[in-house]
Amino acid sequence: MSTLSAFEQARQDVQNLSRKPGNDVLLKLYGLYKQGSEGDVQGARPGGFDFVGGAKYDAWAGLKGKSQEQAQQEYVALVEELLAKDR
Repeated sequence: MSTLSAFEQARQDVQNLSRKPGNDVLLKLYGLYKQGSEGDVQGARPGGFDFVGGAKYDAWAGLKGKSQEQAQQEYVALVEELLAKDR
């Protein structure tokens, strides 16, 4: 199975967790997914009272410089870990 297909499968699998992960894990998943699918963060950080948007931006920006392939592998590993705990 190629990394990309494993990455897309993990993206689908994470939607089927019986319990929603905590915010810290959700932000890590978000950052790894964005880095793995789009590369380094672009655009300005949301400001003002957009706390969720700012947190998401920060999670993605914290991975700047990580290769898309590495982010995809880490995303797949994290989803597999969550799925194992979900059983």
